[in-house]
Amino acid sequence: MTAARGDAPDVIANARLTGSERIDPFGDELVDVHLADGLVVDIAPAGALPRRGLVVDADGGRAIPGLWDHHVHVVQWALSAQRVPLGDATSAAHAASLMAQAPTLADGRRVGSGFRDAFWSDAPDLALLDAATGDVATYLINADVHSVWLNSAALRREGFEPDGVGVLREEPAFEISRRLNAVDVSVSDPLVTRMAQDAASRGVTGLVDFDMAWNDEAWARRLAAGFDALRVSYGIYPEFLERAIAQGLQTGDTVRGADGAASDLVRVGPLKVITDGSLGTRTAACSHHYPGDAHNHGLLTVDLATLVDLMTRATGAGIASAIHAIGDVANSHALEAFGATGAWGTIEHAQLVAHADIPRFARLGVGASVQPEHALDDRDLTDTVWAGQTAQPYPLRALADTGANLLFGSDAPVAPLDPWAAMAAAVFRTRDGREAWQPHQRVDAATALAASTRGGSAAGARLEPGDVADLAVCEHDPLAADEAALRGMRVSATLVGGRLTHVV
Repeated sequence: MTAARGDAPDVIANARLTGSERIDPFGDELVDVHLADGLVVDIAPAGALPRRGLVVDADGGRAIPGLWDHHVHVVQWALSAQRVPLGDATSAAHAASLMAQAPTLADGRRVGSGFRDAFWSDAPDLALLDAATGDVATYLINADVHSVWLNSAALRREGFEPDGVGVLREEPAFEISRRLNAVDVSVSDPLVTRMAQDAASRGVTGLVDFDMAWNDEAWARRLAAGFDALRVSYGIYPEFLERAIAQGLQTGDTVRGADGAASDLVRVGPLKVITDGSLGTRTAACSHHYPGDAHNHGLLTVDLATLVDLMTRATGAGIASAIHAIGDVANSHALEAFGATGAWGTIEHAQLVAHADIPRFARLGVGASVQPEHALDDRDLTDTVWAGQTAQPYPLRALADTGANLLFGSDAPVAPLDPWAAMAAAVFRTRDGREAWQPHQRVDAATALAASTRGGSAAGARLEPGDVADLAVCEHDPLAADEAALRGMRVSATLVGGRLTHVV
């Protein structure tokens, strides 16, 4: 009998175990993983117990706990399939010419994403973009999503007066993204399903969704329509906090589908607060100024008193906190707020952290939700734009060594949703044949694998009887793979609650 997506196997046969903090006796021997009622019920030497029911042959592949991406903007990532990729644009003029050839979407817009203007010798300019794109409303979203370049037609469509440049930053840029993401659900939900199936093919069993929307309603709708590819924990933004509290939502609560049916696939997640900008837009809040502008230390978009108030209200209502902090000043403020409120949760990104603040993550029990691929995307920018900073950029090893719980993610669409790329970046700190960047901040492969699972690096990564059967079977041992093997890892099966979400 051939297994198919949606089936619930009784046995994963001929697998090898791997992972951190193993206490099993099997070493590198083949084992059978026996499943029932969505749980791992036994692990035994291959063939030692009867193989009853549906058997999936792992053919010597490695059985690992299911992978998680702890930071995804789900709809924006799904919609990137419709948007013009601008990551290879070498100048503003090049980006404008790419958008001149872009298809017009059904809503009359042209949308591109992924440009990095910090590397351009010229600057975004409204006249340049207008000359290339004419009267079709055209939007170019920065790779970091903290700025958007619009032509005059787009500015007028969105209610802004053309200013000669056409670049919106921070909250106005986020508002443009919210409007662009608000497509009809008949368009977005199928793309979300496709995105989730692609993630499952990489061994992903869950993610944290930080879409800037009222996510409870969206996920209830998707559950009712049959979404079943992943587990999801969704974020709540400050403008929706009182609504969440009024509805009695607490972190960890399960979400019922719009049809009222119960499901443990989707759960309420944390309050998400964005407290500063980004490196690429030169708005991350830093202790030292940015080059060439003595007055630019970035932006604190939420002051400490407001942050403490938000986190106090969330904590009192049973809601965790996930605080976006990229610059060292923002990270210090976020840690202060965690200490003042007794909140639990994560700091998202932690890209530049003062050396004295690094041990505070573990002391306060604050998780470091980090995106290792960003370190490689930004290495040249970090070495120039942040050359004058004295804090540690992308301090993965330092955080791990002081006991912080690392939780890896992609921040998709900022980087592709691919946990194997995140692990490779964390372990090797390089790609494309370049020398390792700041190799002293590498982490070992066991830490990287654990950080890519639901509980993070502090929880370890191993399969044991009694575990929920969220697991994957991959081609190579992640603990021994080189960079190329990690980045190219093939996954033959993924299971969520004992049910196949991907199988080849």
